[in-house]
Amino acid sequence: MTDQLTSIITLLEQRKTAIENALTALREIGGATAPTQVTATSTATVETPGRKGKKRTAEQRRRMAEGQRKRYAALRGESEAAVAPAPAPEAATPKRKISAEGIKKIVAATKARWARVRAEAKAAQDMAEAKKAARKKSAPAKAVKKAAPGKKKTAVAADEVPF
Repeated sequence: MTDQLTSIITLLEQRKTAIENALTALREIGGATAPTQVTATSTATVETPGRKGKKRTAEQRRRMAEGQRKRYAALRGESEAAVAPAPAPEAATPKRKISAEGIKKIVAATKARWARVRAEAKAAQDMAEAKKAARKKSAPAKAVKKAAPGKKKTAVAADEVPF
């Protein structure tokens, strides 16, 4: 078992040296320099497709950039005065408020609307009940008319059933 493992290892090492020799020759032809040694973790990390970051407003991005500039300035030992000043924020519009009179109007309009909706629903329900009652009244009269025509039905004996 160990003989097999050692033979596999030596074979792989031979192939590795052959590949390295080929890469060196190709680099000499192309004039490229040897890349820095690549770690196994950098090749193993794969970015997940379709994953998106959080959406941020322009104000949030501006504040983040300003904070990052301050942190870098502190690391370099610069004073905060050396950091580019942030643009003056625009004057925020004052928050609008509804007056007590306006709230009363909205409440009254909402109550009137719901009263109208309930009245329409009740009218529709009453109309459906009236139609249902009309159908019940006319149903027996139709049954009488169907039985009224002069054809007599004869009783069929059990042994005369056609099927």
